[in-house]
Amino acid sequence: MSVRNFIATLSASFGLAWLLVVVVPYFTMQNLSLLPAGEPGEEEVFFHPKRSGRLEHGARVYAENGCYLCHTQLVRPTYAGNDMFRPDWGGLAADEERGDTRRETNAFDFLGERFAQLGVTRTGPDLSNVGRRVEAFHADTFGPEMWLYIHLYDSRLFPERRRSNCPSMRFLFTERELQGNRSAEALPVGDIEHTEIVPTSDARALVSYLLSLRKDHEVPAALNFSPARAGGER
Repeated sequence: MSVRNFIATLSASFGLAWLLVVVVPYFTMQNLSLLPAGEPGEEEVFFHPKRSGRLEHGARVYAENGCYLCHTQLVRPTYAGNDMFRPDWGGLAADEERGDTRRETNAFDFLGERFAQLGVTRTGPDLSNVGRRVEAFHADTFGPEMWLYIHLYDSRLFPERRRSNCPSMRFLFTERELQGNRSAEALPVGDIEHTEIVPTSDARALVSYLLSLRKDHEVPAALNFSPARAGGER
């Protein structure tokens, strides 16, 4: 094969890959419409997770600080490497109200978001359902919001978390001299008798955004994979 033919073949292959991986998904997701989620004959219900106001602010803080570089928001589909075996990533196996809520991510999970924060690598855990996880497993310690504030301030503050790779985001907090009663948002760290460390508006927005990450909403059966529907663990 001549050099010219080789370059032409390589260019065609790259062009086709770019078309399938970038162009087609872009225009497909750009025109997603509301998706009916009810059963035939029932009152019409639409699957539409909404994000606005403070959550948009939090998503921007998430992106500006590069959280997507180490965390994904994608419970991978079965054909791309099943994530269902990972504890609580796809939802909760035993939700008190809804039972098994685990499922894979689909395009409609990002409907209404300016950017789909799919992530680059998984240096840290997937965050698709971090809001659900934190509420389920950390409500009895500091509460979900405070647990996240402490994690953002210093992820290795406690001995059991000493192996965490998450960088400290202390710049999202303000340390000030204590005057009168401590703020309800003050972190239980530092010299608590003389100073208090409180979250900035960016920190509050980021925590609100993280707590909103619950991509285990009920979706139409055609879009849903769950261990329960498949007949057990997978």
